[in-house]
Amino acid sequence: MKKKSIGLADDHKLLRSALASMINSFGDYEVILEASNGIELLDKLNAIKPHIILLDFNMPEMNGLEAAVELKVKHPDIHVLMLSMFDTELMLIKLLQAGVKGFMKKDVHANDLKQALDSLVRDGYYYSPYTSSKLAGFFRDSYSTPIWDKILSEQEICLMKLSSTELTYKEIAIKMGLNPRTIDSIRDGLFEKLDVKSRVGLAMYAIKHGLVTI
Repeated sequence: MKKKSIGLADDHKLLRSALASMINSFGDYEVILEASNGIELLDKLNAIKPHIILLDFNMPEMNGLEAAVELKVKHPDIHVLMLSMFDTELMLIKLLQAGVKGFMKKDVHANDLKQALDSLVRDGYYYSPYTSSKLAGFFRDSYSTPIWDKILSEQEICLMKLSSTELTYKEIAIKMGLNPRTIDSIRDGLFEKLDVKSRVGLAMYAIKHGLVTI
């Protein structure tokens, strides 16, 4: 079977070399491109294009998120796996909007990395156990009931849209002209109506139904 080609973008050369050696040892994957930042990565993609790119979130000149946005526009067929030490809800929302198909912590074990690459090739997405149950449904399935059949109020729809931004709940309350307790009440009602349990869930639902464009 032909090996799947991999690109790496990380400003730490030692870590990049270690990742390359690990990936090459899997047998069915081969690292064909290495870059130290997003700008260098995009430049090298003019000559060679891998199936999957592993992006470090924190890089100089052009970080992983900025590079992912560019890749979504210029190379939408490349699957992007983001590596970072942080996995906050807001970061996950940003990654979704940037078209990132997978996320892993940087202290990844070889077996987990192999599983992630296999999942990207097989399913087109991979997320850690923390997010996989929700994100897998987002990429693979469609909700059977349209959002308007849920009889959501204008306030609820507005909150869903704003939950997909970087605003805190306190800032959302100010923008909507409501007090924070009212926002909490609307949010909890949405959790129950839509059967989601977090801000990520609200954002995914909003994106899925076209309330937010990614």
